[in-house]
Amino acid sequence: MKIENSVALVTGANRGLGLAIAKALQARGVGKLYAAARDPARITLDGVVPVRLDITDPAQVSEAARACPDVNLLINNAGILRPGRLLTAPGIEAARQQFDTHFFGTASMCTAFAPLLAAGGGGAIVNVLSVLSWLNMSQIGGYCASKSAEWALTNAVRNELRKQGTQVLAVHAAFIDTDMAGGVQAPKTAPEDVARQLLDALEAGREEVLADDISRGVRQLLGSEAPPYLREAAA
Repeated sequence: MKIENSVALVTGANRGLGLAIAKALQARGVGKLYAAARDPARITLDGVVPVRLDITDPAQVSEAARACPDVNLLINNAGILRPGRLLTAPGIEAARQQFDTHFFGTASMCTAFAPLLAAGGGGAIVNVLSVLSWLNMSQIGGYCASKSAEWALTNAVRNELRKQGTQVLAVHAAFIDTDMAGGVQAPKTAPEDVARQLLDALEAGREEVLADDISRGVRQLLGSEAPPYLREAAA
């Protein structure tokens, strides 16, 4: 996927990793950039087209696809975090909200934009996942489960869209230095570094990014006799 002169849409582009991705796209010569957020007034980056988009609202997803028909690069970055144990109230409701965003919201975006990507020759989809796709931390059990489901969704989307020539890239990272990980006392990767790796991988035609040592280490252990998902991960 060539970034220069492409037409991209980034969800959750008002802050954090989404904003870093948007800036990195501009630096590489993106032709047009749609920056989506629940409240487009929070989009402060110059040179973008703000888009009102709550990916959990099917009507807004459909409207975004109608308003952005020229997109050939879809970056599904929007995410939420609802801390709490899965089996302790309000854990199930919190998990439902996270599944609505990470699984169903991402699935809705892929469904709505896949025909547009096909019409444009294939294009690409990027899903921002997490090392917690493969691990569990009990204090954010619902988040981990939703990211695991989003990983499986990404693999399904990749296989379904392969025949139309759409590149599907999964991005796994541990702690990124954004507001979402503000309370975490652990090494963090700069969002600009994750954005750089993401775009490098897109242009190289890759299907997976492991953005830090933690993600690379966990990925290597998945096939071991004691895979890391059998035990709770430490922050």
